[in-house]
Amino acid sequence: MPTAIVTGQPVPGSSLESDLRALGFEVRTASDSADTAALLAAVPADRRVAVVDARFVGHLHALRLGLTDPRFPLAAIPGAVTAQPAGRQTLNGALAREAAGGGTDLAVDGLVTALDADVHRPELGSLVAAVPADPQARNEVRQAVAAVDDEAVRLKSAVKSRDGFFTTFFVSPYSRYLARWCARRGLTPNQVTTASLLTALIAAGCAATGTRAGFVAAGVLLIASFVLDCTDGQLARYSLQYSTLGAWLDATFDRAKEYAYYAGLALGAARGGDDVWALALGAMILQTCRHVVDFSFNEANHDATANTSPTAALSDRLDSVGWTVWVRRMIVLPIGERWALIAVLTAATTPRITFYVLLVGCALAATYTTAGRVLRSLTRKATRTDRAAKALADLADNGPLAGFVSRAMPARLGSPLLVALAGVAVLTVSLFSGVTWAPVAGAVVYALACGQALARPLKGALDWLVPPLFRVAEYGTVLVLASKSGVNGTLPAAFGLVAAVAYHHYDTVYRIRGNAGAPPAWLVRAAGGQEGRTLLVTVVAAVLTATQFKVALTVLAVAVAGLVLVESIRFWVSAGAPAVHDEGEPA
Repeated sequence: MPTAIVTGQPVPGSSLESDLRALGFEVRTASDSADTAALLAAVPADRRVAVVDARFVGHLHALRLGLTDPRFPLAAIPGAVTAQPAGRQTLNGALAREAAGGGTDLAVDGLVTALDADVHRPELGSLVAAVPADPQARNEVRQAVAAVDDEAVRLKSAVKSRDGFFTTFFVSPYSRYLARWCARRGLTPNQVTTASLLTALIAAGCAATGTRAGFVAAGVLLIASFVLDCTDGQLARYSLQYSTLGAWLDATFDRAKEYAYYAGLALGAARGGDDVWALALGAMILQTCRHVVDFSFNEANHDATANTSPTAALSDRLDSVGWTVWVRRMIVLPIGERWALIAVLTAATTPRITFYVLLVGCALAATYTTAGRVLRSLTRKATRTDRAAKALADLADNGPLAGFVSRAMPARLGSPLLVALAGVAVLTVSLFSGVTWAPVAGAVVYALACGQALARPLKGALDWLVPPLFRVAEYGTVLVLASKSGVNGTLPAAFGLVAAVAYHHYDTVYRIRGNAGAPPAWLVRAAGGQEGRTLLVTVVAAVLTATQFKVALTVLAVAVAGLVLVESIRFWVSAGAPAVHDEGEPA
C-alpha cells in the first residue's frame, strides 16, 4: 500500500486525509520537516510515497492525477509531491536539503523546487489544487472547488483529445460511461482489452460461417469489439490504471483482432466457393506498411531540431478550420472509420467486395499520408539525431546477412534510400520474371542492398522510407510466390507467416515507443532478419514442389510466431517494460 505523509498542522473541516485514503494511501501525519524525514525513511523502499501539505485544498481528481499515475517516478501538483521507488532517493535528498536549510515547517512546493529533477506536473485544467495561506483564501479556494464538477472533468479527460470522427461522435459519447461503469465494479483495462479481443475473435468466427446471418452478426460484433477497445483506454485514463502488461495488450490486440477478422472473412468466402486469401493477405500487408510509414516518420522526427517546413505550417492552418479537421482525420481512414466500413460492408455485401473497398480506401489513405510526409521532409530544414538514426535502423530489422555485407563492403554505393530502392526494384523484377531461380538471384541482390543501405546512419531527408520499403519487399515476396504456387492452402500459410513477422515488427515499434530499445540482437539473428527471411522464402520456392512450399511456409510461420511471441511476452510482463498505455494508431 502506498503511504502519504501529511505535513503541517491539521486544518479543521479538511477532507484531505479521507481523500487520500479513498485513493488507496495509508496516511501518516508529521508535524515538521524532521518528522516528515523520519516517517519517509520508515516507509519500505519498494513503496510509493507522497508528501502532502496539510493546508491543501482541491479536487479529489487533482490529487489522483498528481499522486497515482504509475508512469512517472516523480510527480507533483501544488501542495503535493509523490515518488515511486525509482524516485525515492531523489525525494529523500531534496527533503534533506530542505531540512538542512533551517526552520521546522516544511513547504511542500519548496520541496518540489528543491528536487532539481524532472517532475511530472499533470495538466489540471479547471481542476483546483492550492495551498491557501489564510482562512479567507481557503474559503475562496473551497468555493472554486465547489464550482467545478470534478467527476465531469474526469469523464471528459478519459476521452482522447484527438480522435477520429466516428470514434468522437459515435462511440465516445457513451463509451466513457461504460468505462466509469467498469471502474466502479473493479474491472481493469486489461480485462476490457481481453473482452474486446474475444468479441473480435467471435466476430471472425461468425464471418467464417459464410452465411448472411453470420456476416451480419460479424459486423455487429466487430463494432462491439471496437466500443470495448475505446473503453479500455478510457478506463485506463479515468482510473489511471496504466501498466506494462496493459501497454503490450493494447498495442498488439488491435492488430490481432483486425487480421483475425480478415482471416475469418477469407474462410467465409471459401465456404461460398470464392477464394479471397490473396486479397486478405494484401489488405494485411497494406495496413501494416501504412503503420510502418507512420512509425518511421514519427521516429525520424521525434527529436529533430528545427522545423521550418511550409507543408507543416499549411497543415497547422488547415487544422484551425473546423470542417477541414474532420475531413483530414477521416481521409486517412483511422481505425474507427476503417472498422465501421468493414463492419457495414461485411453485413451488407460479400467478403470480396469488402476487401476491394478496403484495399482501395487504404491505398488512397496511404498515398495521402505518405505524400504529405514526403513533402514535409523535403521542405523542412532539420538535423536528425543519432537516436532517430538508431530507431530507424532498428525498424529496418536487418539480420546477420545484411550485417555481414555492411562490414565486408565498406564502400558506399549511394544514399541509403536510393540503394534500398534499387534492391527492391531488382527483387520485384525477379519475382515477375517467370524464371524459376530469378527470385533467388533477386533476393541475393536485395540482401546486398539492405546491408549497404544501413552502412551509414539513416539521417537523410527521406531515409525514414527505408524501413517501409523493406516491409513491402519482404511481405510482397511472400504474397507473390504464394499466389504463383497455385496450390490450395498456400496463401493461408503465407497469411500466417506474414502475420507472425508483422507481429515481430509491431513489437519492435512499441518497444522503441516506450524507450526500451529494440528487441535483443539474438532474437533478430534467430529470426533471420528481414533480408534473410526473404532469401529463404525464394530459395524454398525454387527448390521445393508447390505442395512442399506450402508446408515450408507453414513450418516457418509456426517457428517465427513461437520465437517472437515467447520473447515478446517475457519482455512485456517483466519489470523492465515501460509503464505506458498506447494512445492508438496514428493513421
